[in-house]
Amino acid sequence: MIALDTNILVRFIVQDDPIQCRQSDELMATLSPSEPGWISIAVIMELVWVLTRIYKLDQPQMVQILARLLDRNEFDFQHHATLRKALEIYRTQNMDFDDCLIAESGRAAGCIKTLTFDKKAASRAGMQLIE
Repeated sequence: MIALDTNILVRFIVQDDPIQCRQSDELMATLSPSEPGWISIAVIMELVWVLTRIYKLDQPQMVQILARLLDRNEFDFQHHATLRKALEIYRTQNMDFDDCLIAESGRAAGCIKTLTFDKKAASRAGMQLIE
């Protein structure tokens, strides 16, 4: 198994650099369920940041991209179930994906709560506000 960095996924998704996109596409064609590409939570968080901040993709577009990635059997995700649950929160709430993932990661780790100063995260992601 090989690990994939964010820039590989960005090139694969946005197709904006002829040389790197070709290389990324060729790499993706070599992946399979028996020899998958491993994708960390850090890569997913960075991917969402790059696509929303740099490429200006909106929430529905990000939901679609993340769902398609998570459904592909040639990728092996760090904490797949946690990512999937965070995506479901993100799909239904007007909030940043990273807040959804932070809250869901805490729940998955068995934490009784995730504390925050962020009012939006507390009201929508199920974190507890410290005032």
